[in-house]
Amino acid sequence: MRSERTPFEGGPMDGRVLPILLGPTGHPPKWYEIPVPAADGGPPTVLLYERVPSGYSKRLHLQKGWKYTYNASGRKPKLRWPWTKTKPTPQGEDTP
Repeated sequence: MRSERTPFEGGPMDGRVLPILLGPTGHPPKWYEIPVPAADGGPPTVLLYERVPSGYSKRLHLQKGWKYTYNASGRKPKLRWPWTKTKPTPQGEDTP
């Protein structure tokens, strides 16, 4: 399996670079979860990082690679399939 040294930004892993295994497409996973054990023996805390482009070249605007940024909410967005419809809101309710 191939791996790529990928930098982390934000959160407790800020500034660290870890070797991340690449998938069949040659990209690291979209979300990277790091379980951190609790000191008192309780359930572990999960740090969640999202893959984002690390930058673009100046001339041709080609992507240079990937990096992971910290997601403070700790939750992945819900999967949305193109063929699913959104739930309609009842009449009279305002959406924020």
